Amino acid sequence: MQIKETKGNQNLLNREKTLFLCSKMTPIGLYGKVFKWTDSLTEKDCIACFNSTDMESEVLKALLVAKVPTILFVMNRFTDENNIQIERALQENRMLIVVLRRDEPSGKGASPRLRNEYVLSICQHVVCGYVNKNGSVFPVLAGQKNVVNLVDETTYPMVAEQSNRHERWTVAQDKMLLRMFYNDMGIHAIHKQLQRTYTAIYTRLHSITLSEELLKGREFEDYVLSLFNLQDNDELILQEWQGDKSYGKVKAENNSNPDFVFRYRQNEFAVECKWREKLSRDLSKDLFPIKRIENYKHFSEVRHMSVTIILGVGGEPCNPELLYKIPLNDIVPIISGNLLLANYLLPASSFDVSKFLRQEENTKEKAYNLSEKRKQYPNAYKPWSTDDDKLLVTLHYEGRSIKELMSIFKRNEGAIQSRIKKLIDKANREKFPKWK
Repeated sequence: MQIKETKGNQNLLNREKTLFLCSKMTPIGLYGKVFKWTDSLTEKDCIACFNSTDMESEVLKALLVAKVPTILFVMNRFTDENNIQIERALQENRMLIVVLRRDEPSGKGASPRLRNEYVLSICQHVVCGYVNKNGSVFPVLAGQKNVVNLVDETTYPMVAEQSNRHERWTVAQDKMLLRMFYNDMGIHAIHKQLQRTYTAIYTRLHSITLSEELLKGREFEDYVLSLFNLQDNDELILQEWQGDKSYGKVKAENNSNPDFVFRYRQNEFAVECKWREKLSRDLSKDLFPIKRIENYKHFSEVRHMSVTIILGVGGEPCNPELLYKIPLNDIVPIISGNLLLANYLLPASSFDVSKFLRQEENTKEKAYNLSEKRKQYPNAYKPWSTDDDKLLVTLHYEGRSIKELMSIFKRNEGAIQSRIKKLIDKANREKFPKWK
């Protein structure tokens, strides 16, 4: 493990340091014990910590609010650029961010364990919150000296927080809660200000804010919107911004529409935004489900406009590591393996809005003639059913020609050929017998 880069007060590395460690699944009933320790710290202390789990994140916030000198260790890249408390701590010269990079071969162990071992080697003391004996933190501490355990796993009572307050949340309290939440002050600062239990605060935040998934989606939408520089182009107008509103399981029909509809001169086009921390192997399940793609195609046909997918991967929603620009009509070939997703990667995460707009103007006439295609091939771009797949393979091995298959399945030549190839490759790869 080696230091890749740093940001902030380098002198903190030369100070006597205490490393805070905590297992991933820390019961909320133990938060008070951990924060009692953070409350005891002063500017004379220097705490090294991570930001990988909920508890670590909350401890980091508590340290920054209390203005305790802090060293944050992250792997490969620092992504939390917009954190208000981190920004303030850096400005006040009481924080150092250390970006670590793994240089050990893959067989040397998991990166989190190697990171923990490295930071342990440069710290003089260790303070542990909750340590799960079956987790990854426990074996790292074996044989370590100068370790203080805030919680004894064998003796602590697993009980819920006790509170005498059951009254409703007032508007004033909600305002204070949201103000502190969006200022990245953390649950402990909110707890001290409002005198509510950690459980009550988490519950209230969940009920009046967006879920983490929706919040990340909205954050990426904000990022994508910033790429279009609307304030610098009077000819580019944002006409629609789709909101993912719901009541329980009840959702509006237009929730399935693309996120943005723009107008540039006389041309309208739509943009769908998607961010993922990492890509799954099966893009059709998590990222591009067939039903959702069909909804976009229907929207494109009815509204007579193109739809482009802007995909961010890795980093943070506000600062993705990778950025892809994918025309809607290329999604199905990407899922089927006929096109490589890598072909749509924007170099160095760059986005040229002028080039994007020129492409929209040039492809307006040719790209979205789905209705015309379906006059000739009624099943164009529709998902294949399991029965259709079985019949297609059976007829193929019976020696039916491509033209015959095109007539039977109401699809064009490229669709027939690509589907046959995909099904045969899958059967061979998974060693499935061919359908009879």
